[in-house]
Amino acid sequence: MDQTTKQLLIGSGAAVAGAVALGVVSQSITGFLMKVALDRDLPKVRNLEKARVQLSGIAGLDSFLELRSRAGKCLEQKHCKEIHIHSYDGVELVGHWRPHPHGERIILAMHGWRSSWSGDFGMIADFWYANRCSVLYAEQRGQNNSGGACMGFGLLERFDCREWLNWICGQNEENLPVYLAGVSMGAATVLMAAGLDLPGNVRGVIADCAFTSPEAIWMHVARNNLHLSYGVRKLAVNEICKKRIQSGAGEYSTLDALKQCKIPVLFIHGTDDHFVPVEMTYENYKVCSAPKRLFVVPGADHGMSYVVNQTGYQAAIKDFWDFCERK
Repeated sequence: MDQTTKQLLIGSGAAVAGAVALGVVSQSITGFLMKVALDRDLPKVRNLEKARVQLSGIAGLDSFLELRSRAGKCLEQKHCKEIHIHSYDGVELVGHWRPHPHGERIILAMHGWRSSWSGDFGMIADFWYANRCSVLYAEQRGQNNSGGACMGFGLLERFDCREWLNWICGQNEENLPVYLAGVSMGAATVLMAAGLDLPGNVRGVIADCAFTSPEAIWMHVARNNLHLSYGVRKLAVNEICKKRIQSGAGEYSTLDALKQCKIPVLFIHGTDDHFVPVEMTYENYKVCSAPKRLFVVPGADHGMSYVVNQTGYQAAIKDFWDFCERK
């Protein structure tokens, strides 16, 4: 998530608190939060100045966000080729293709919720390129330049992954190994995609701080960050989901996908993640039926594992590539 989104989230938390104080009915609060969760266009809220902590639970982000922003701008200046495809349901999707002239592998990179391709991958982009990776940075539906009125928290985006992989296969004349990589909602997306029938050259999945399902992460945020009861909202949440994205919040999960996954998975998470708890990665790791590896970074908050332990992170990925490519 970028800084503006984090600010809006605290503002939305403040709006919820104000609504409770005024006695606004639970269904109205639920509808407001679901707009924040799913809709491309954010609802207007007051008090963005103190936005950052209440919904995400993350504090002290200024230095990280500044570093992230600089790295993202550098990636945007790498002259990636803009790619346009259409999803299974007709949504136009935009991606950014950065081929390596001596590529040894290809990565499909999926960014997180209310974030961006350059923001989530700007810091790791040079490492990937130095290791001869051609990368397709996708823009998730309902965000930035891709089409769609709303996001699907991986429920819809997992099928978009398959469309992007089909495009990659058309560029992959040398039959190089292909990897799915994602951060936060992008990580949940690639894990859900691992349960699909994917091209045979997909050799592994790298998932950094994934949640297990939309229902699970919304329940966690409601109870732990907003201090709201989720049980009374569960029915309304599912009805809104079915109306907006034609799927219930708990209809599919990373756990469902990983039980039938056949390709190796590298799970990454920070122990101090206040937005997506590290326990969700432990759940994912436990049920994964494929060869699997786990890299946990002590002290890292949401999406910050690469910054906190860059050396260890890079080593974990290189070891994972070696494992997948010698099989």
